[in-house]
Amino acid sequence: MPRMVLCVKLGRELPGLERQPFPGPLGQRIYEQVSAQAYGLWPAQATLIINHYGLSLGDPNAQRILLQQMEEFFFGEDAAMPEGWTPAPPAKGGPRRK
Repeated sequence: MPRMVLCVKLGRELPGLERQPFPGPLGQRIYEQVSAQAYGLWPAQATLIINHYGLSLGDPNAQRILLQQMEEFFFGEDAAMPEGWTPAPPAKGGPRRK
């Protein structure tokens, strides 16, 4: 049986992550309070942030910015998803051929 958490992002009890996603206090907080489903939303958001700000993750300052954005995404005032939100179904088919 999966470990259940009351997800701060999606507002309901859901299966949690199998392990802490990365070391440190933020990683522990995510492990304890964010569901696996909600954590799965992060890669797309991280890509958007990296591209928008032109972040180079080899730069410690860029890493700090991304961690701050991650904390805001999961725990900020507007972090909860809107009432009734459901993820979009995955796109069907592969890339279009030219």
